[in-house]
Amino acid sequence: MIVIAVVISLLSNFGSLIAMIEPFTFTKISISNQGFLSFSSAEQTYLIENQWWRLITPMFLHFSFAHLAFNCLWIYVLGEKIERVDGKLIFILIIILTGVFSNLLQYFWTSSSLFGGLSGVIYGMLGYCLVMEMESNYDKYGLPPGLYLFMIAWLILGFLGVLDLFGFGSVANFAHLGGMLSGLMFAMIYKTLNRRI
Repeated sequence: MIVIAVVISLLSNFGSLIAMIEPFTFTKISISNQGFLSFSSAEQTYLIENQWWRLITPMFLHFSFAHLAFNCLWIYVLGEKIERVDGKLIFILIIILTGVFSNLLQYFWTSSSLFGGLSGVIYGMLGYCLVMEMESNYDKYGLPPGLYLFMIAWLILGFLGVLDLFGFGSVANFAHLGGMLSGLMFAMIYKTLNRRI
């Protein structure tokens, strides 16, 4: 995931080359000779043209070096812990579920197709870890409790617009929320199924 995100970011000059990022955006982008952009509807893109990969590929788009570095660092740290404790299958399922759900929520709440980043997946991983550690008698993933508080505070600050004021740029707040909610739900389902087995 990290390698794909880095390659796409570098080749697209961090999203400034629209033709390079178009295959990865949530909906298709039409570019005219005058440089005009128009976005197809999600229904047309997925149902008629069968471009289902667009449900997940926005997570590979990053629009600055800081955006890419921050997200890749967290994917590396959290991903390694989840993969080591719960296995590769759970790690991959978290990525797919939280990636799709965070992109869907961001698109349908904002109607914008030009968004991206791994932060929805990161929020999903943190939500998953939070639920999995709640009933544990030990520190399952080795994450400091303050990290969960920071995650929620960052989410609230994003919705309040405070992050924009401090120059963090446009933040995909609904992708963060969608990732966190889907990570929480996945963990609850996983724990329930484990109890029944």
